[in-house]
Amino acid sequence: MDATTRSLAWFDAARALFEQIVATQSPVIEEASRWCAAAIAADGLVHLFGTGHSRIPVEEMFPRYGSFPGFNPIVELSMTFHTQVVGANGQRQAMFIERTPGLAEVILSNFRFGPHDVMMVFSASGLSAVPVEMARGARRRGLRVIAVTSVAESLAAPADPAVGSRLPDEADLVIDLCTPSADALCAVHGWEAPVGPGSTFAAVAIVNALKVRVAELLSERGMVLPVISRSSVVGAERSQELFDQAYREHARRIARAIDPTG
Repeated sequence: MDATTRSLAWFDAARALFEQIVATQSPVIEEASRWCAAAIAADGLVHLFGTGHSRIPVEEMFPRYGSFPGFNPIVELSMTFHTQVVGANGQRQAMFIERTPGLAEVILSNFRFGPHDVMMVFSASGLSAVPVEMARGARRRGLRVIAVTSVAESLAAPADPAVGSRLPDEADLVIDLCTPSADALCAVHGWEAPVGPGSTFAAVAIVNALKVRVAELLSERGMVLPVISRSSVVGAERSQELFDQAYREHARRIARAIDPTG
């Protein structure tokens, strides 16, 4: 095997992972898409939550180019800010915080959820206290919960006794990332553990498939939402109009969710 072939090992593993997701998770993604489309069409919100690197699919959904309002990203910087690996705001603190029971209820208390809202919780491991309790708390408030997690990784370790369950246990619908318990996809000769994680790739692929399908389902209902678009595609003036329309629509929807008098 030459150097070029070796450098493509992760691509081969990622391609196989992608095909597994398509083969096994398409029906669940379709169901999740229908829940999200119904929520948005009813003037509700699809709330998105993740900690650690699971914040990435949250940010992928909205706001970014090729996205539209109706999705509410919820990300706590204390559990997602990883560029300062050590020292103040370091990784040790972030991992400690996301394992803190009770914090999810504090986060949830900031929001007023509507009768049509949906919650999507992202966690590759499905074991950390905050994502698990976010799902539990959302269900307790009457929301349907979609978990995006690695079932293999979640089952590879016992649930935290202080939490009492895993993320799949607290969800109404589970989309499996199909990643192995180690997350990383490629074994390297002489190295103790595999390298090249797959969960971020898998989660981003899943949410974009869902995003497109939700748009299709909304279109079937006759509903058109502003899509954040590049000026190279729609022209500078129209691009700015779409940005403003998308942000105004998001502000209108989120105003209800963060209204302290509600």
